[in-house]
Amino acid sequence: MNTEYEDSLTYVVVVNHEEQYSIWPEHKDIPLGWTDAGKHGSKAECLQFIKEVWTDMRPLSLRKAMEAVS
Repeated sequence: MNTEYEDSLTYVVVVNHEEQYSIWPEHKDIPLGWTDAGKHGSKAECLQFIKEVWTDMRPLSLRKAMEAVS
């Protein structure tokens, strides 16, 4: 592995129906089931954005089920 490799791609933050986040190379079509979350940038910028907005790692369906039980 080349440790001098610098990732110069631009990424997009994507989110699925369970409000789970990921990053995807901007030049590729976003996979089915995922939508653009509105953040584009370097890998580090996108990961920082996810860290700030994805504060509850539980899937949406689990959060709703737990709220219904409370």
